[in-house]
Amino acid sequence: MTATTQDHDDLAYNVFAKACPSRGTLEHVTGRWGGLTLGALYEGSLRFNELRRRVDGVSEKMLSQTLHALERDGLVHREAQATNPPRVDYELTPLGHRVAERLLALIHCVEGAMDDVLAARARYDETRGAL
Repeated sequence: MTATTQDHDDLAYNVFAKACPSRGTLEHVTGRWGGLTLGALYEGSLRFNELRRRVDGVSEKMLSQTLHALERDGLVHREAQATNPPRVDYELTPLGHRVAERLLALIHCVEGAMDDVLAARARYDETRGAL
């Protein structure tokens, strides 16, 4: 067993174990809309429609479901103000901020590597045929 495997086995939670609750949170964070939502909220609080415009392509239903899941996991805080019309703001919790910081590092890595990715796709498609 390697040191990395040993260290991982000593953790209270193990995302590789089928029944581990961390697996669900990882899915919420790394899912298509979860990662984009966390990244969008990194710079500060946004209202629902501002967030929906920022996360281009997400439906109202999917954004609502994503926000509920992230709020339940303690990553997003929902602040409802009793105004007319009602105002609801979303912001990252301290935990959400830590997670989003790491996600943004991954996002920036992927964005910075897109020339290489696109070249690799082109080589792949040339040798195996476009899908």
